[in-house]
Amino acid sequence: MEPEFLIANVTLFILAIFLGFELITKVPATLHTPLMSGANAISGISIIGALIGANVAYEGGSTAVSGILAFVAVVLAMINVVGGFAVTNRMLNMIAGKKRGGA
Repeated sequence: MEPEFLIANVTLFILAIFLGFELITKVPATLHTPLMSGANAISGISIIGALIGANVAYEGGSTAVSGILAFVAVVLAMINVVGGFAVTNRMLNMIAGKKRGGA
């Protein structure tokens, strides 16, 4: 891999981290539930991509870096999806209050 290409990718990754942090800290609390739904959709797409990547690594006979990264991507995206659904469910239960529990 060329050093210029690696430096450009690492720089882009670091800038994405800073931008993501700034965006998340500026979101008001009332928008967290709709954004969580969008994040779940994006994580679902990430899971499909990581599964395809794991399949390509498995069929190619390479279980080194690409297979490990695909596995880590699947695990992290699944944690994000499950956590997102749990938070959304909890917020909806808080909004509904006693109407849902008493019926």
